[in-house]
Amino acid sequence: MPAELSELSAVGLIPKESPSKVRKGSRNLTIGIPKEISSQEKRVVLTPEAVGILSNNGLRVVLEAGAGTQANFSDQDYSDAGAKIVYSKKEALACEIVLKIDAPSLEELEHMSQSACLISALQIGRQSKQFIEILNSKKITAVAFEYLEDKVGGMPVVRAMSEIAGSTVMQIAAEYLSSANEGKGMIMGGVTGVPPTQVVIIGAGTVAEYAARTALGLGANIKVFDNHIYKLRRIKLLLGQQIYTSTIDNFSLSQAMAEADVVIGALRAEKGKNKIVVSEEMVANMMHGSVIIDVGIDEGGCIETAKMTSHDEPVYKIHDIVHYCVPNIASRVARTASYSLSNIFTPIILQMSDLGGPEEMIFNYKWFLRGVYTYRGSLTNAYLGRKFGLSHKELQLLLAARY
Repeated sequence: MPAELSELSAVGLIPKESPSKVRKGSRNLTIGIPKEISSQEKRVVLTPEAVGILSNNGLRVVLEAGAGTQANFSDQDYSDAGAKIVYSKKEALACEIVLKIDAPSLEELEHMSQSACLISALQIGRQSKQFIEILNSKKITAVAFEYLEDKVGGMPVVRAMSEIAGSTVMQIAAEYLSSANEGKGMIMGGVTGVPPTQVVIIGAGTVAEYAARTALGLGANIKVFDNHIYKLRRIKLLLGQQIYTSTIDNFSLSQAMAEADVVIGALRAEKGKNKIVVSEEMVANMMHGSVIIDVGIDEGGCIETAKMTSHDEPVYKIHDIVHYCVPNIASRVARTASYSLSNIFTPIILQMSDLGGPEEMIFNYKWFLRGVYTYRGSLTNAYLGRKFGLSHKELQLLLAARY
């Protein structure tokens, strides 16, 4: 170094190389994605593009072979994106964080690591006391993605899947109204000189909004029922036109159903199981060959004659009315649904890595905390506690005990 530069360096006037920035609390988390064991579930939580983003940020993704196949993502796609492909479900389940669609089976829970973090659907109607007890015995922090909120109090996963379900239900109704499926032989909508299809939607949330958009786009007449006036106002505003709306009362609803070709049950449960608002008598008075689709069947549904079905045997008839009661309608369009889920969970996992892990995520973000139902050996969901006769602890108090 020349003498002049040496002198400048000595007094600190020449900038030195700055050290590379390290994210505060950042940790290289390991994410496990096991293949869904249910033949009905075709979605996957992360797409190959999302895995690529996580891998580029130092996270390790372990994916069971075939996990994305039914959504048309190959193992090669994931491998090219940086995932480690394993052929053992145990290896994928043994990761620090496990991402699933369906809640794990009791056997799958046994393969999870002590103090791991599980992020999946809770599917409260299907769970048992033993399921909660195993989670607690292994001190697993379990997060139900249907309870997760965003920063403005919305439920991003519920909304995303509701948008898909709402858009899809009218396609399903059209299938079962057609002569090809021994239906009434009607088109969904209407044509010149022929009265349009009559659609009744019970509920005025996201499913109803997207179902109504699709039905109106096809030319159907719709009637929307809900007991929350603000939701009825909101859906009219969102649809941009004056549609028929009503609160739920036996007379108005019975009359509308008697004239309906399609009835969509789109009520979301409030504090537990849904209330039945459609009696068997109302169903019996419907026109023969009409179609009922109860989207909320996984939470008990709102129609007395509705019982859960599967994609293999999706429909049955009562009083000559076709009932379609499949709980995971979004799985019919698995690739679209997977992209939608991936868009939600990729930034969440990146935030988790930045903070240093799931526990710090719970402590720092209330919207994430709301999805937690077991934490370090304790049940933290009051409804589950009442349902199974188990004691529960307030999560805020458990977190406060850390200090």
